Amino acid sequence: MAWKKWLKMLMVAALVVMGAVSLAGCSSSSDSSVQDIKKKGELVVGTSADYPPYEFQIVKNGKQQIVGYDVELAHLIAKNIGVKKVKFVNIAFPSLISELQNKKFDMVMAGMVWTKERAKAVSFSSTYHHGGQVLLVSKANENKYSGISALKGATLGAQQSSEQETIGKSLSGVKLVTESSITTLSQEVKAGTLDGLILAQTSADAFVAEHPNDYAIAKNITFKISAKTSDPRVVVRKSDKALLKVVNKTIKDAKKSGELDKLFKEAQKLQYSNNQ
Repeated sequence: MAWKKWLKMLMVAALVVMGAVSLAGCSSSSDSSVQDIKKKGELVVGTSADYPPYEFQIVKNGKQQIVGYDVELAHLIAKNIGVKKVKFVNIAFPSLISELQNKKFDMVMAGMVWTKERAKAVSFSSTYHHGGQVLLVSKANENKYSGISALKGATLGAQQSSEQETIGKSLSGVKLVTESSITTLSQEVKAGTLDGLILAQTSADAFVAEHPNDYAIAKNITFKISAKTSDPRVVVRKSDKALLKVVNKTIKDAKKSGELDKLFKEAQKLQYSNNQ
């Protein structure tokens, strides 16, 4: 009978819909990134703590502590996840992505920017600060270079595996020296071993503010680079979509409320006061 045929078709359709819902539920539940953090009661963040004002070390009450802009943003993210404790794991910058994939920590916050190669391996959040790239030089060389072409023959430094290294490799006639530590590279600029250090504007500003008699930002040197590849982002594993969603919402809300600007200024203030 016709009504039996229609009833059978409706039952099949219902089973198809139920199956789709079930699969969607399984897909969603398979991403336990946020729940895993809640279970252990802490957010573990990988960083390289030599990139002020994003992350740097101070001595407080006789103990070394990692502080900075990324640290405060990490606490906001942890709060939105539902945990109070944030643990930072300090390792060399070039090892951060591989150790994230090895699950040594839940995310990376190290002023890291998006690149095509990195995006193949990990997922990036929206940006949480804007700043360009400049050349940090000794105070005596502030006016030495008339433009990018004048850098030919210079020996410049850049942090290994960073966007600054990519910029350095694109410069014609420049000898590029890379190290995992920005602190080491900055000391080489001061000593005259390096003619300059390619660095994010915010970090270069911090070095100049701390040591105005030693460092300066080279005039007439502007590295053209898009905001997409120069602004820092939080990095998570590709599978951790739920965690990325919380991170992006935290950044969006903090931008809207003005909290991000406040945290950045506080990090700069802490850095300057720590070096007086």
